[in-house]
Amino acid sequence: MKATLFGLCILCSTAAFGQFGATISARTQQMQFETNPLHASFTPMAESQNLIGTSASTYTYAQGERPLWEVAVAKQETPLGDSARALRKEHETVKKAGRVFTN
Repeated sequence: MKATLFGLCILCSTAAFGQFGATISARTQQMQFETNPLHASFTPMAESQNLIGTSASTYTYAQGERPLWEVAVAKQETPLGDSARALRKEHETVKKAGRVFTN
């Protein structure tokens, strides 16, 4: 009991010293937002900019790909009642214990 109490005191004291060393200043700090002056300035209407980086006239496609519903195998699930009947039948055929001890 004494060893447990001593260990708990050591654990709590190290936690207290850890919190003491990590105190945060109570002064408030003003939030500063980053700005992008090139896109945030007021200008007349200009041509559109492509954000992807490729020209707007090109596009990409792939050949030979098949959707999953065409190739996936349908999963055969057994109904809950059938699995319960199989478990009950298995339970009846299992060898019973010879002795039963009760406390």
